[in-house]
Amino acid sequence: IDLVNRKILRLDNINTVVLDEADAMLDMGFINDMRFVIDKMPRIRHTLFFSATMSPTIKRIVSEFLTDPITISVKTQDTPDTIEQDIVKLNGRARIDVLTEMLASPEYKKVLVFGRTKHGVEKLSRILEQKGIKTGSIHGNKSHNFRQRSLQKFKQGYTRVLVATDIAARGLDIDNVSHVINYELPETYNDYVHRIGRTGRGTQKGMALTLVG
Repeated sequence: IDLVNRKILRLDNINTVVLDEADAMLDMGFINDMRFVIDKMPRIRHTLFFSATMSPTIKRIVSEFLTDPITISVKTQDTPDTIEQDIVKLNGRARIDVLTEMLASPEYKKVLVFGRTKHGVEKLSRILEQKGIKTGSIHGNKSHNFRQRSLQKFKQGYTRVLVATDIAARGLDIDNVSHVINYELPETYNDYVHRIGRTGRGTQKGMALTLVG
């Protein structure tokens, strides 16, 4: 949008547009930005629209941006058989103590931990670091470059734990995540499905655990 406003970028000769993670862009408040970009393009164009969910709002967006679209769904079931799911009851214990105890086990090789807020994720990451656990964080208050560095360190094994918010973790493709831990409950069922889908990719096995109590 900045490039368009500065007349550095022209969109009137663009004939293909891809809207990826459309549901996430909607959640983050980018709907008017999406409209701005689309309005600058030719009315006759090829539009590809990808979304993890098809809520009524998303369906309205589809009807606004696309003409006579063909819908292709790759969904077979909500969660794959490669992911084992369980809950961990706190039984009155502090949440951070339970998480630290879990991460002390050698089977937790590459762990993605989800929190609900940017502040909470950053605080949890610092606490785990202080406890001697190599940890990174990604959330909306971090710059793109910082998030990319944290992600690369996690992928390459320099950090064993990555703490993230739902929005920051959208679309992450990381191999060999052994565990996903819901440190805090997600807002919606769709968020839960998206979270745990970061493990058990392809033919790999994964474990998804949710702290409750």
